[in-house]
Amino acid sequence: LIYSYLHSIFLFVLSQIFHYIDNRRKVHKEAINVCQKILQQKPIDWKPIFRNNLSQPIHNVDLVVTVGGDGTLLQASHFLDDSIPVIGVNSDPTQAEEVEKFSNEFDATRSTGYLCAATVKNFEQVLDGFLEDQIVPSKLSRISVSVNSKVLPTCALNDILIAHPCPATVSRFSFKIRGDDETCSPLVNCRSSGLRISTAAGSTAAMHSAGGFPMPILSRDLQYMVREPISQGPAISRLMHGLIKSDQSMDASWFSKEGFVYFDGSHVFHTIQNGDTIEISSKAPVLQVVLPHLST
Repeated sequence: LIYSYLHSIFLFVLSQIFHYIDNRRKVHKEAINVCQKILQQKPIDWKPIFRNNLSQPIHNVDLVVTVGGDGTLLQASHFLDDSIPVIGVNSDPTQAEEVEKFSNEFDATRSTGYLCAATVKNFEQVLDGFLEDQIVPSKLSRISVSVNSKVLPTCALNDILIAHPCPATVSRFSFKIRGDDETCSPLVNCRSSGLRISTAAGSTAAMHSAGGFPMPILSRDLQYMVREPISQGPAISRLMHGLIKSDQSMDASWFSKEGFVYFDGSHVFHTIQNGDTIEISSKAPVLQVVLPHLST
């Protein structure tokens, strides 16, 4: 009887979760439809593209609108240079009362949309403000990465993670901070699970969750943190977390058999191997983003 009772509760909770997820899908689809109807009413030419179909750099457009969440905007950013602005539409914002209601059953968090200037409710207002030059996009820093002096084609808007493909593996690497005047910080030799570097925009994401601090979103500095370092004393520990100023870069050397440089999550990455040198800076082309606080 106890087993049957617990099994019934499990199935009930599971059905709630499936219903919740299916509802999220429907809400997102409806948001796409609403945004398309609004665009159809404007005297502009536009073309819909599904995120999974993005494979080539985007050129010859005046604006990109992403409908989803921060992840959708981040993916689109990998195909944009500094000449095309982007407006993010949060298709399914988190509802605080819903998170509270289901807190004892499952995580009902929807989309944060930290970089999304609009929701379905105010998309037309934000779009009109942009088209009438009343809303000006902000220029957000991105991370430039070079491996063995070759600049990689992808820039990170949120953060990069340099790590072994298996997150449980301890990696060996070293780094130092170098200024434009060629002055350098002490060399730091590390054994850890990896190295994360974030932009100001990304400082409220994984970096903040790991114990970093939020930065002013328009800052040109980068923040770095060694993940789960094997301690080597207080003198070295102080260097495991800090800033790479806009006139500085980080020079890192990788001393493990294999590794990845991940850009804005796990979907975009570049392989590295023992002996590779990696240069990280904020000297990448900026991204023009219409930010939420400037569109209300």
